[in-house]
Amino acid sequence: MLDDLLTEQSYPGSGDLDSLPIAQILEILNAADTEVPLAVGREIPQIARAVEAIAGALERGGHLVYTGAGTSGRLGVLDATECPPTFNVAPEMVQGIIAGGVSALVRSSETSEDDSAAGARDLLASGFGAGDVLVAIAASGRTPYVLGAVAKAKTLGAITCGISCTPDSELSRAVDYPIEPKPGPEVLAGSTRLRAGTATKLVLNMISTSVMIRLGHVYGNQMVNVQPTNQKLTDRARRIISQISGVSSERAAELLETSGNSVRTAIIMEKAKVSRGEAERLLSLAGGRIREALASFGQV
Repeated sequence: MLDDLLTEQSYPGSGDLDSLPIAQILEILNAADTEVPLAVGREIPQIARAVEAIAGALERGGHLVYTGAGTSGRLGVLDATECPPTFNVAPEMVQGIIAGGVSALVRSSETSEDDSAAGARDLLASGFGAGDVLVAIAASGRTPYVLGAVAKAKTLGAITCGISCTPDSELSRAVDYPIEPKPGPEVLAGSTRLRAGTATKLVLNMISTSVMIRLGHVYGNQMVNVQPTNQKLTDRARRIISQISGVSSERAAELLETSGNSVRTAIIMEKAKVSRGEAERLLSLAGGRIREALASFGQV
């Protein structure tokens, strides 16, 4: 029953929201939000297991696909969309599918979430296959569209993960790697765009960032795969080269140009004192990981 779901319960102390001063409403919302990171933190072991599985699949040439309806779908699409500019990966490596299609990103399409067959169809239409990973997102853990996609992914033999915000959800029971941050009832009863949405966003941040770190798209805490496609990103690329290589901004700009606008190649060129071609070769042998490429020169 929907009434029994944790996400449908009433948050204590919020029963008179409409009669409260704005500042007090904001205080209640803020106090409730402080509990969300704690709920996510309790799921770190489960998130870690999922990250290991996802990174392994992507290293083997697979793709990561998020699917969801409503807020859950929009959050998945958002995370997927931000991976190419942040980590310079191909758009197809991380994809987001939302019930109702692209138009549902800006205009609500609530009836779409009840169509389990559409969830399966949309997944197949994305090119999803056995070597890919599906991360299904549903705050309630019972959305038919999402469950339909999971069922299809399972028949293909693919890895499945689930993010829901209620204990022992149907989604969790259906996937290989269940993740259940449980922030509890919403201040606005049933509005899972609030605490459940925040918890979901935090989990997605952790998944995509950790996976990309594992794949070698980060060195230290720097986005070394950033593409200098505008002035801001070019300046960032130069700063990253300068900070990691210990060179002046002028030298960093020269390295960036000589490397063919590759931050990673520029760093290897400077720290290992090698040509662009040799730096590219070393990176290729190291799977793109700067730390491993530099290890042969006794550097990190």
